[in-house]
Amino acid sequence: MEYLPEMRLYHPATVEEAIKLHAAAPSGRYLAGGSDLLVNIRRGIETPDNLVYLNGIAEMHAITDAPGQISIGAAVNLRDLAESNLLREHFSAVTQAAGDVAGPSHREYGTLGGNLCLDTRCVFYNQSEWWRAANNYCLKYRGDICHVAPGGKKCFAAFSGDVAPALLLFDAEVELAGPDGRRRIALAALYRNDGMDHLTLGKGEILVAVHVPKNPIPITTGYAKSRVRGSIDFPLAGVAVRMGLQDEKIADLRIGLTGVSPLPFLVRGLDKFIGRKPDDSCLEEMRDVVRGQAKAMKTTLTPPHYRRRVAGALAQKLAETIF
Repeated sequence: MEYLPEMRLYHPATVEEAIKLHAAAPSGRYLAGGSDLLVNIRRGIETPDNLVYLNGIAEMHAITDAPGQISIGAAVNLRDLAESNLLREHFSAVTQAAGDVAGPSHREYGTLGGNLCLDTRCVFYNQSEWWRAANNYCLKYRGDICHVAPGGKKCFAAFSGDVAPALLLFDAEVELAGPDGRRRIALAALYRNDGMDHLTLGKGEILVAVHVPKNPIPITTGYAKSRVRGSIDFPLAGVAVRMGLQDEKIADLRIGLTGVSPLPFLVRGLDKFIGRKPDDSCLEEMRDVVRGQAKAMKTTLTPPHYRRRVAGALAQKLAETIF
């Protein structure tokens, strides 16, 4: 990696000030923890000349318990997210996912907003400049071919944030702010299935907070992932499961996936499991549904078929634990 280039660093005190500073320096980037962005700058993947640092904005550090929902500032670091008793009580999969991000030192400065807006990753993209140049770059950066699927023009770089699939279990919404004011959208609407342009953020927009409604009925949730190095790596496949039982039968079921597609998403077609007892036959069928929708490509050194299989196995194991 190269040394960091010269950049101007701004320290706004409010969201509105951050947006104005960014508008005055359109070639810049917003910066919070920087655990992903700064690495990409040193690799030459990102080349901003200005950084708008968000950690001085008090509003973005708050976790607020209100009737019916909990709001989490986008600058809350992942350690605090993982250790929050309030969030663990209502959204245990979220605290588990935050606690599984990278290593302890990364969680000290990595933030919720950064994890939700994490750039997509690929073994042909997240490399040094000389390595990428030697391979004539790729479709996602300066090249005209996807080395994962050379016959097409789609980028399959995978979204690998841990927290997003867990938040998708709870109908989370994100609050965005930009030059045209603030808006709230469903977290799922923040993403598109495009490895080159996977976020729907408008020009100059910033993720300010996440709002998560409390569930009125008892449910159990969990998160698990597979990675090459258990201490620090991004997920080869990450799975969040939400299940509620009534009279020993499934009354509520959602499964979220990450690491196997350019966007995090909820598995479709789970309604057929409602009303069934979560016995071995049911959970094996559930596993196969997850495998069928985990469209992993060769974006890591681990074979795609392994990642698809492990996604199904993790979903089955989590559901067994909940049962």
